[in-house]
Amino acid sequence: MNNNNNQRSFFFNVDWVTVFLYLVLCTIGWFNIHAAVFDERHPSIIDGATNYGKQFIYIIVAVVVGMIILLLESRFFSALSPAFYAITVLLLILVLIIGRNVGGNQAWINMGGGFRLQPSEFAKFSTCLLLARYLSGPNIRVTEPKSFMAAAAIIGVPMVLIMLQPDTGSTLVFCSLIFVLYREGLSPYFLAVSGLLITLFVVALLFNPISIIIGLVAFTALVIFLFRRNRKLITTMLIGLAISISFIFCVKFIYSHVLKPHQTERINILLGITTDLRGKGYNVNQSKIAIGSGKLWGKGYLHGTQTKYAFVPEQSTDFIFCTVGEEWGFAGSVVVIGLFLFLILRVIFIAERQRSPFSRIYAYGVASVLFFHVVINIGMTIGVVPVIGIPLPFISYGGSSLLSFTILLFVLIKLDSNRMGII
Repeated sequence: MNNNNNQRSFFFNVDWVTVFLYLVLCTIGWFNIHAAVFDERHPSIIDGATNYGKQFIYIIVAVVVGMIILLLESRFFSALSPAFYAITVLLLILVLIIGRNVGGNQAWINMGGGFRLQPSEFAKFSTCLLLARYLSGPNIRVTEPKSFMAAAAIIGVPMVLIMLQPDTGSTLVFCSLIFVLYREGLSPYFLAVSGLLITLFVVALLFNPISIIIGLVAFTALVIFLFRRNRKLITTMLIGLAISISFIFCVKFIYSHVLKPHQTERINILLGITTDLRGKGYNVNQSKIAIGSGKLWGKGYLHGTQTKYAFVPEQSTDFIFCTVGEEWGFAGSVVVIGLFLFLILRVIFIAERQRSPFSRIYAYGVASVLFFHVVINIGMTIGVVPVIGIPLPFISYGGSSLLSFTILLFVLIKLDSNRMGII
């Protein structure tokens, strides 16, 4: 009798809406990979000799792993979160020693049989898990410097190791976890300051530093004059001015001595400082041509000329959204973006119905990572953000990416299925 009740409880408590969205996105990805790298010598979509055949195998493995996760005890993930984190950190160190360099990044470990493991993908899951465990602990307040620094260290360790590969795109994904800290009480001023620094970074690249400093000094002087009796505001403005001026000179140093030449070139192209349609700007330009050529309804499945003749490099991975735009058109693109939006909103809805702080914090970590990947990946293909090379969740080709996102999402689904319990 108890077994029947447990089976029934499992079936009804699992959020099958999220599972359905996951399966739909995986299927869409599979068909678009088939279109992106279609080979007439291997027309079957399940041919194991092709990337689309391999993706089918990855999907089957991922679904099996997802089902296994749903059968595990929820407490397992909280209890073993330090172990998961330690394993991924060790793998990130190992990849720096024995990893395979692909495209300038030493980010993969050969597993044999043509399969490769990318530890940075799994670090997202383990970091979200350990961050949730830490922040849900007793007497932990993210507003306190000690707690904030500990949380920042949890996020920062994998970031540093991934940056050493160097993989800027995967490193920046971890910055999205600031939204988790914000949800747990971090001051909104912290987000505002972060936004202002990003704006100042762009402005510092577009204009002469002296002109910017003169503008900042003039603005500060005007505010001080208008609010001359508010000593606290005057002090804040003067500190802000000093930090801003220092930051401007730091930007120039970072841009000239820290960033790689190909990274600065991509930023220059994005900001319109330089134009290089046959060089570093080729990918983005061809991507925009492919998406635009799809018009409203697209050219039809397997009929995309940009796709068919391989005009867009990396089209089955980082630029997979080009295939959606060209063959499915604006209508298909809206459907795909709508599915991602629905999934992210569903994850936030799941987060807010949790009784356990651990589950809620982990859920916001999942939402943050998914949101960053979707916005940046699609933004890359339409030329509104720099090309930093991160996959589109569940759609881009790759076993490590698909499996890591599956684990990330299904652990949340499992925690949610047990939300009436305490973790």
